[in-house]
Amino acid sequence: MTVIEAVAPLEASILKPTLVHLSGDIDIFNTAQLRQRLLNTLSRSTSTLVLDLSQVTFCGAGGLGVLLGVQARARALGVTLTLTGMPPFMTRLLHITGLDRHFVRVA
Repeated sequence: MTVIEAVAPLEASILKPTLVHLSGDIDIFNTAQLRQRLLNTLSRSTSTLVLDLSQVTFCGAGGLGVLLGVQARARALGVTLTLTGMPPFMTRLLHITGLDRHFVRVA
């Protein structure tokens, strides 16, 4: 897993989302690092944190746990976590696990 880019808007605006591009596998070997990087980004995020998953090639149970944990922290901070660029396998994974009802998703 690689965090390609975490971009917060230059101007302080709650209307512009913070965008994080992820790539590669999200598995047991990197979930702790991903969790920490996303929580660090969340702490300086705008009112919306968008995770672009278009370049993610695999997501294990630990990755789903990271997404749920970051979402819970985001809610506590009043930040909306949004998933975008979902590969078909991620859409299916969220649907099968019932987690599709827990995340805001955009095309």
